[in-house]
Amino acid sequence: MPYPFRLAWEDVDPAGHPFDPDRVAQVVHTVGPARRVPSRTDPDLDLTRVNWAWDVAGPWADAMTYVLVQHYGPWISGWRWSRGEGDIDGGPVGNWCCASHSITTEQETLDRVVAAVREWREWLERLAARFEAYPLDPEDLASDPVLWERTAHHLILQVADFTGAESGWYGHCEQVLGWFLTYWGVAPERAAQLVDRAVGGRFKSWTAPDAALVEDIAQRLVGPLRPADARRHREPARTPDEDEAAELPDHLERWLATRDSVPWPEHQDTADNGPVAPARDGAVQEFRAFDAAVDTARAAGLLAALELVRADAARGATLDFELIRSWQRHVLATPGAPPMRTHPAFAKGGAERYGIGPDTRARLDACLAQADDGRLSLAARAARAHLDVCFFHPFDDGNARAALLTLLFVLAREGVTLESVVLIRRFSHRADDPRDALGLCSSVEHHIGWSRAAHAK
Repeated sequence: MPYPFRLAWEDVDPAGHPFDPDRVAQVVHTVGPARRVPSRTDPDLDLTRVNWAWDVAGPWADAMTYVLVQHYGPWISGWRWSRGEGDIDGGPVGNWCCASHSITTEQETLDRVVAAVREWREWLERLAARFEAYPLDPEDLASDPVLWERTAHHLILQVADFTGAESGWYGHCEQVLGWFLTYWGVAPERAAQLVDRAVGGRFKSWTAPDAALVEDIAQRLVGPLRPADARRHREPARTPDEDEAAELPDHLERWLATRDSVPWPEHQDTADNGPVAPARDGAVQEFRAFDAAVDTARAAGLLAALELVRADAARGATLDFELIRSWQRHVLATPGAPPMRTHPAFAKGGAERYGIGPDTRARLDACLAQADDGRLSLAARAARAHLDVCFFHPFDDGNARAALLTLLFVLAREGVTLESVVLIRRFSHRADDPRDALGLCSSVEHHIGWSRAAHAK
């Protein structure tokens, strides 16, 4: 599920993502989570045993984001990017605070979602209008750089104003500056480099920038720009069609190259090894909260698949495509085990393409077999198997769920149950960045330690 601080301009550009503000209320009120808005007064909810914010409210808001992204695209994930320390730190949205406070009655909650969606979209349209008003023309850039300094100056002040310069506001500010540069053709890597060098960590939470700081950052941002960095006319936002798809690199191949370069943590013989069985089964709780809010049948399928995962782990089953396929039958509620895809697959709004060939299944099985490699830590083996399924993308649907079940299977073979899976599940990962792979590994390690501590109580 995309988080807004990772969105590129092409992901959010209103020109490439049609939206009817008059229909959004109808959409919000008819999606699955709208039929199951949680309530603190639910007689079946024991608040002495359940954390409202963590176990109920948060998963519901995540589920609402999930279905809205399915309907509108990744851009809409910013609807709950609230000001200050809300669900996501440092955004421009005022109509949503956080799930634990913004979820009240059913009608009020859904009205807040609608208002927040509209507010986020209006912000993106405001930014697009501002970008368009100051075209980054190569000739003007060389002859009159002050104009672009003024533009950067105004953008910084505008973001500070809309975010209230509250907690973490500077992250979105840096993102907006990068969006402006990429809007007019500066390569994303170059834009990120320019913004990082210009800002240099000088923005602070809960502190609006003074005039001198804004001026200096604007000058530093524009100063290194060269006419070659920008083009006269911005290319319109595109969605991958067959011609463009053919131009995308094969991110499965990129993952396999990255996979071999990651310094996966090695196994250590310590007292912290061994079975973990906390009182709270995080996967079960997650499926009953997040997935049930999306669709009750989806949750039932995942729970049935999880039961099979645990049984297969207990009997020492071999991890391969055929085993995952048997779980996916329940995940997708198909009469038989679903086949492997036969065409290239796409993810992340079409930004990643995963190729297919006659040896793809054999290569997947070879990678999954390495989950038995005892030289690596359990967290490393589980995280790597999870990412293998993500980037091999073996099915036409449900690959993220299949990846999570694979991770849980690797852990279950070692007798480890997690107290929570939220942080593992909510973040997407790039196929060609070793840091993302290590980040997932660290998250799994953290969850194991957290679960072990809960088990010891």
